[in-house]
Amino acid sequence: MKNLEKYLSLLGKSYDGLLLTSAVSRMYCAEFNVDEGVSVISKKGCRFFTDSRYIEVAQKNLPDFEVIMIERGYSYSQAINDTIRDFGLQTLGYEDGYLTVAELRSYEEKLNCKLVPAQEDISGFRAVKEPWEIERMIQAQEITDRAFTEVCTRIREGMSEKELAAELIYCLYKNGAEGLSFAPIVASGPNGSMPHAVPGERKIQRGDFITMDFGVIFRGYCSDMTRTVALGSVTEKMREVYETVLKAQLAGIAATKAGVTGAEIDGAARKVIADSGYGSCFGHGYGHSLGLEIHESPNCNPSNDKPMPAGAVCSAEPGIYLPDEFGVRIEDVVIVTEEGCIDITKSPKELIILP
Repeated sequence: MKNLEKYLSLLGKSYDGLLLTSAVSRMYCAEFNVDEGVSVISKKGCRFFTDSRYIEVAQKNLPDFEVIMIERGYSYSQAINDTIRDFGLQTLGYEDGYLTVAELRSYEEKLNCKLVPAQEDISGFRAVKEPWEIERMIQAQEITDRAFTEVCTRIREGMSEKELAAELIYCLYKNGAEGLSFAPIVASGPNGSMPHAVPGERKIQRGDFITMDFGVIFRGYCSDMTRTVALGSVTEKMREVYETVLKAQLAGIAATKAGVTGAEIDGAARKVIADSGYGSCFGHGYGHSLGLEIHESPNCNPSNDKPMPAGAVCSAEPGIYLPDEFGVRIEDVVIVTEEGCIDITKSPKELIILP
């Protein structure tokens, strides 16, 4: 089924059209990314509005849409109102998760129809990926794996976290990235205790753990991966913590299966860490879904008591963080299936100690 058909299936109950303003929903619906624009979906027709910078690419790649150019003297609101009139629309479902208050007020003042919040419906389809979406995500993960292998050859004592982050970004693009799914995290030594540390001027030293969390965009879809490596040597405590995180991740992956709740998957990993005495050092959730965005739903965390669906693509990323000492996080991405899950991250997870 085309994604456009999924959106059309929503119409006729609470609203008779959809107003798509976010880049992710426009791309999901059209199955092609046009950087700027607005789309109106209805059973009488589908229109995509954009300006002169993108009109040609939209006309060539959106066969299911009537593509209309926005220009001086003809605004988005005017184009939408013309569509409301042409298709006889009374209500439009809008993306309340993306529109700002100012944008919503402007649309409410200018559009000749009622606007109804519809984010949950609009985003709901993205929880389960189509086979072609999964293929793109596998390709994105392959890029991250290749980049990780290469960047490990570039880590050296005395380089700053910022320098390593720059090398990592270079490796990501060199190996096929079309964009970054988020700004990479590079945290060394005591900075590793901050799960979302920003790469800084600290110089990497022998005996450090180095945590790298990174991902790419490939054909619109995100990858995500974290590895913690050591430079030179590790202490027994560092090795113990690393092995605990790895066991926790493997326990979470083993528990991941369609029909199992996100909380149960999180709990399987969290129990390993708690039983090892580090329960208070793992504060974030075990995993999150990803796709067109790096953070989507459903999540594998303590608050998700709903069963995970087959076809969801989720991260598996437990961690232990010891303030002023170090941190360890290991992250893969898995596809949830009826039988269990498929791990699409292929980089080694055993402790890597770089020379």
